[in-house]
Amino acid sequence: MTIGRFLAGIGALIWDADSQRYLVLRRASSKDFAAGAWECVTGRLEQGEGFEAALHREVAEEIGVAVEPLFLIGTTHFYRGEHRPENELVGVVYCCSVADPTAIRLSHEHAKARWITAAEGEGMLRQEHPTEAWLWRVIERAEQTRRQLAPKLTQLHRRRGFELG
Repeated sequence: MTIGRFLAGIGALIWDADSQRYLVLRRASSKDFAAGAWECVTGRLEQGEGFEAALHREVAEEIGVAVEPLFLIGTTHFYRGEHRPENELVGVVYCCSVADPTAIRLSHEHAKARWITAAEGEGMLRQEHPTEAWLWRVIERAEQTRRQLAPKLTQLHRRRGFELG
């Protein structure tokens, strides 16, 4: 068996419980991958960084706010471009909240932000575009998980986080 060499990343789907909406971001036209596509906060881990540390750093960098992870949506595996080892990425996707949804400030990585319901996402996200189809799967899984998540488990996640050390 070959030992893998790949990048690790995070995804952060931001949920606003008051409005029952998710934050989606349009990638800037200057991006080298999936320019102009809708996505959630995403980013790569830096060497020596854990998933939760990367989650907090990437959210702060991309939308300028602190985040509270609520639950894990799932894992992801894909290639950023051609199917070559240097483009392979594995990641963990979180559903998170922010204290003040109006405080979001976009970085240069995104051209636009929009709060949408799951139903709106189903209608606007292009299934033929891999990045937007992925985002739709993330929103759909978040909807299902959020509705079934036990309150005590959510409290545990808030107290202890997700990293097992």
